[in-house]
Amino acid sequence: MNDMLLLRHGETEWSKAGRHTGRTDLPLTEHGEEQARALAPVIKETYELVLVSPAQRARRTAELAGLTGYEVDADLWEWDYGGYEGITTPQIRETRPGWYLWRDGVIPGDAEHPGESAAQVGARADRVIERAMAVEGRVALVAHGHFLRVLAARWLRLAPEDGRLLKLDTGTYSRLGFEHAEPVLLNWNAPVC
Repeated sequence: MNDMLLLRHGETEWSKAGRHTGRTDLPLTEHGEEQARALAPVIKETYELVLVSPAQRARRTAELAGLTGYEVDADLWEWDYGGYEGITTPQIRETRPGWYLWRDGVIPGDAEHPGESAAQVGARADRVIERAMAVEGRVALVAHGHFLRVLAARWLRLAPEDGRLLKLDTGTYSRLGFEHAEPVLLNWNAPVC
């Protein structure tokens, strides 16, 4: 693999409100669609592999950015927040003062949203990285904020929880690559609008 382009999907109503959006399948807002279209100039090269989360917000971002011929990969789903799905950090802290996702994790949810640990998200990220490394050429991924932060941490050979160090906004792009055969961040959380 030469390098990997990461696109975080555009804004949704829940991302705008700070609500944890793991597996709830929400559309992009009008602003989110503008963010996705603004990513199109970043798509300059040909990508031998394009993987996209099953979520409609990620698929729509890929389409509006001009990434065609993509493959949906369930490993790119966002962190499953379990019982914290759809609520904000301040709401969680009403019952768990000082709660921090990266340190404290989630509480179990229901059958649809059982919740994941950072290690489980890291295992999915490792599978995506392994798949990307088998490709000759460039790879593009379209996914979600917390998942891509974990993926970048794993790329750098850090623990999944170290994704906490890498803030990632909606509608941004990042690149992972190499320097002297070692994995590095080529750029991170780059806005286009």
